[in-house]
Order: sequence, then structure tokens, then C-alpha cells
Amino acid sequence: MIQGLFRREKNHEVPALNTSSLPDLIFTVLFFFMIVTHMRDVELKVRYTVPQGTELQKLTHKSAVSYIYIGHDRSRSTTGGGSDDMVMQLNDKIASIDEVKHYIEQERSQMNSDDQARLTVSIKADRDTHMQTIARVKHALQESFALKINYSATEK
Repeated sequence: MIQGLFRREKNHEVPALNTSSLPDLIFTVLFFFMIVTHMRDVELKVRYTVPQGTELQKLTHKSAVSYIYIGHDRSRSTTGGGSDDMVMQLNDKIASIDEVKHYIEQERSQMNSDDQARLTVSIKADRDTHMQTIARVKHALQESFALKINYSATEK
């Protein structure tokens, strides 16, 4: 009988895992990724090397920014590489400079009135783009009254 008092029965059963807070954790992680993930709206059809600069500023009010891409056509072979084979992309299509005015009008019509006043056009051009091409794009933007122009670059 004395032996029975000191004898312990070992219970090898693993306690059950409490999963009641698991849905909260999953939804929290889901919302986090939904907030920080940026979905790319435009499929790039041009290939460009971003120029470098020293006096850079980040864009504010990105909802009021329209992008113009100028670079080499991705569908053509990459052997040329000269600046004379540059193309311009507006939204998802290759376009000419004559189409810039219509593009800006279309972008403005899709914005609310506050964003229309803050409309900024960001030109993402290859570093080898001729200034003549940039000047023609700027002239087309001036004709459509898009006077806030931003040039994309990386920091040196």
C-alpha cells in the first residue's frame, strides 16, 4: 500500500491545440498583404534604363499621377539598342506623340475633381532618349494643359 502512494501514473497524452484565435490571425495577415501590395495596372511593353539623378523627390498623391513610358520596344529584338528605335507607351498600348492629348483627356475624365487639379504626368524615359523626343512629348502635354511634369530617376 505504501508503494501505491509514491507511484505516479504518467500521462503521455498531448494536450489539444487551441485554434480559436487562428481565423483572427489569418485575416490579420490577409489584410496586411492586401494593404501593402501594389497591383501593377500597366503591363510594360517598353524596356528602359532609368537615368540617375541627385536632387530627387518622391511623388505625393499617386492617384493623380499618369505615366508615359519611353523606351525600346520589348517585342523587337534587343540587338538594335539605338535611340532611334524608341517607342512611347500610354497605358497598355504603344502610341505616337499625337495620341498624348487624347490620353491626358481620358485620364482626367477618370479622376475626381481634386485629382484633376493635381494631375502630374510622370515621364519614365530611357536614359538614351533624345531630348527632341522629350521636348515633343512636353509640347503635347502643354497643349493638353498638363503642366506638372515629373521625370523618373534613381538616386546616384
